[in-house]
Amino acid sequence: MSDSAAYARGVSDAPTPPGPDARTTRFAVAWSALLGGVLLVAAVWLSATSWSVLRAGHPAHLLTLVTTGVVGALLLVRAVLLQRRGPRAGAASRRRWPRVLGRTLAAVATVVVVGSLVYLVPFAATPPAIAAMSGTSGVRVTDAATTITLAPESGSATKGLVFQPGARVDPRAYVPLLTEVSRSGVLVVLVKQPFDIGFLAVDAPAAAIAAHPEVRAWAVGGHSLGGVAASSYAGSHTDTVRGLVLWASYPLASLAQSGLEVASVSGSADALATPADIEASRVDLPGDTAYTVVEGGVHAFFGDYGEQPGDGTPGVSREDAQREITQATVAFMASLPTG
Repeated sequence: MSDSAAYARGVSDAPTPPGPDARTTRFAVAWSALLGGVLLVAAVWLSATSWSVLRAGHPAHLLTLVTTGVVGALLLVRAVLLQRRGPRAGAASRRRWPRVLGRTLAAVATVVVVGSLVYLVPFAATPPAIAAMSGTSGVRVTDAATTITLAPESGSATKGLVFQPGARVDPRAYVPLLTEVSRSGVLVVLVKQPFDIGFLAVDAPAAAIAAHPEVRAWAVGGHSLGGVAASSYAGSHTDTVRGLVLWASYPLASLAQSGLEVASVSGSADALATPADIEASRVDLPGDTAYTVVEGGVHAFFGDYGEQPGDGTPGVSREDAQREITQATVAFMASLPTG
């Protein structure tokens, strides 16, 4: 065999490098597998670590988590199907920039979704708070998809309070404190907010008020961002709402001329809704607002969900602080006129 023939045979036997269509398909397979894996792993991990607290809140968070897992699984299936199908003729000749833009948007969406789901996992209620969901002597607790209702067992309540939790806080964390408010004869409707964010449930009090026509005087309120959201509803519904209860919170806009009865309860050691914040909000509240400052109280004392990052150092026990918080709230609800 001549040298030229041997060379030609060697060249023909050499492996053919993958063409542009094959490279495009491989990249599509790898990209789908990567995004699908991230979404599915995040969904499985969050389900394993936070299922109970997410299940106790508004269904939006849990449904989004399940959807994320399903989308991740579908992307993995797509990667397998693309791998089995192999390169498609002309795939590399398609416009490059639409593919790049689509993949970039998919990557950004994946990061945003996973990051949001991880960040929005709420501070879990403590075991005693969870136990309080079973109700106590004199107070009946009803757990529904979007609310937790605390009702006095004796008689029909004529005063009601719609309460919105702080941002990223398990709504069950407020049941022990609000149980004491309900024990005084007040119907309390605790709102489960989508993703535990107050501004996603600004109009939530409307449904609670409509569902209880027996209540003659309503107040709305909340803790931290929940109080801000409640103030927005109160300011625009003075025809149905008579009072506003702010726990470590302040109004979104001026309510000085609203005619609302307002109670502001805050902690002197709160590093999130600071005493300076509360003082600055005085100009936006009616002149006869009832202020209660819990000396040594911090932000996390307004619920039972443990410590909160960025909070102050308490100078009083949680039990004593919460006693002052509930007493101030009970006294305010008792003073709310029903005429």
